[in-house]
Amino acid sequence: MKKLARVRKRWQILVAIFFILPLFINCGSEQPTEVTQQHFISASREGKSTAPLQEEMINRWQQKEVYVTKVIDGDTFWVNNGSEKFKVRFIGIDAPETRNSRGKLKGPYAKEAKEYVQKLTENKWVKLELDVQKKDRYRRMLAYIYLLDGTFLNADLVKGGFAVVDTYPPNVKHTALFVKLQHEARESKKGVWAY
Repeated sequence: MKKLARVRKRWQILVAIFFILPLFINCGSEQPTEVTQQHFISASREGKSTAPLQEEMINRWQQKEVYVTKVIDGDTFWVNNGSEKFKVRFIGIDAPETRNSRGKLKGPYAKEAKEYVQKLTENKWVKLELDVQKKDRYRRMLAYIYLLDGTFLNADLVKGGFAVVDTYPPNVKHTALFVKLQHEARESKKGVWAY
């Protein structure tokens, strides 16, 4: 009986060591406290929320900056402002559809437009500029998009032929610029104008 008790006690100690030892081994390796872009990506994929990141998002939202989490196509993406995730539709432009939806057919140059926007914005911070109407009938926020280097993305997409002008009053703040850039892209046969 005493021998069985000793064997059981040894197994308990071995099991405890097996589960507790890794915790002590990891104690010495400190992680940096600064929240990095990669940390956000992995945390968002796992559905985790980190307080410092959320605080940074809320602070940046006060300056109308948001973190782009997923690009839908050349004129729409998902963002996170620290308190909610929502879709943003670029004002004044229309990029080709990446799939058939809402009565619109998949368009030529859609893949290129989406990839271009992904390269510039996905998993990065952007600044939003609002106009008169804040949301469309699909409840997407309507905005002009600026990269942190100052690039006006809506205009850049029209200039490169990734999108065409598509303005609806009352959001017409940059219509003249968009029309001018579209004329130049069309003359140069860039992007959608090459088809």
